[in-house]
Amino acid sequence: MTEKITNDKELKQITKSKRQTGLSEVMKRMKRNKLAMVGLVILIILVLTAIFADVIAPYGFNEMVGPTYQTPNKDFIFGTDHLGRDIFSRVVYGSRISLKVGFISVSIALVFGVTLGAITGYYGGKVDTIVMRFIDVLQAIPDILLAIAIMSALGNGLGNLMIAVGIASVPAYARIVRSSVLTIKDNEFIEAAKANGSTDARIIFKHIIPNCSAPIIVQATLGVAYAIINAAGLSFIGLGLEPPTPEWGAMLSDGRSYIMDYPHITLFPGLAIVVTIFALNVMGDGLRDALDPKLKR
Repeated sequence: MTEKITNDKELKQITKSKRQTGLSEVMKRMKRNKLAMVGLVILIILVLTAIFADVIAPYGFNEMVGPTYQTPNKDFIFGTDHLGRDIFSRVVYGSRISLKVGFISVSIALVFGVTLGAITGYYGGKVDTIVMRFIDVLQAIPDILLAIAIMSALGNGLGNLMIAVGIASVPAYARIVRSSVLTIKDNEFIEAAKANGSTDARIIFKHIIPNCSAPIIVQATLGVAYAIINAAGLSFIGLGLEPPTPEWGAMLSDGRSYIMDYPHITLFPGLAIVVTIFALNVMGDGLRDALDPKLKR
């Protein structure tokens, strides 16, 4: 029988050891899921493309380099648009913007959602009732509609787009974290931390939230995909980033007038969105399966 932990240092060492063991098991289970690994490889390629966009793209994203409406050929592998810009270069630069929007939006949602969910789950009572009723109101509004309302109030721009998409995602994270906190806040190691004189803030951020990391990681991975879709949707209807910014949704909006005669203008930005969302979704599903204790063999 495990002895009661009375030393805070010992508690942290045991927790760290368990985390390292758990991470090793998760990676082994993740490697068994071939589709998830394909998603991970695609995501790594996309991230490297975004980082080295200046090297990979043969032209500037707004540089008019050839005849207009060129279909894919040896000189322009994705063709050119109605202004003679290289679509491949714009898609490459667009990966930088779309991934940036996705990751920063999720970071904003994580900061507010995890904090609210942890506090309400830990304290309960009136704090829980007041905050969660507010979360219920936000959750009753579809993410994209809430983001549209926020963008309408803040105006267009990259920063405002990330804030709008991030805030619209807060309710989902708050609920997930709250439910996780409710299941572990009465565990023995939390009682031991209280007995050692740890403050509530230390218990929440040092002990509770790290032990809620599995569902948070899965939701964040899938959340990046939703954020990219929402950002592309907002740009498509003119509430996100506007031309000539090479954001994939803005590129779709910019090329929709030519879709019947020159479908390649919208085809490749659309494929970029599809491939990115596919990679994030299958990787998120793989993480969920790897982190689910019910699926352990």
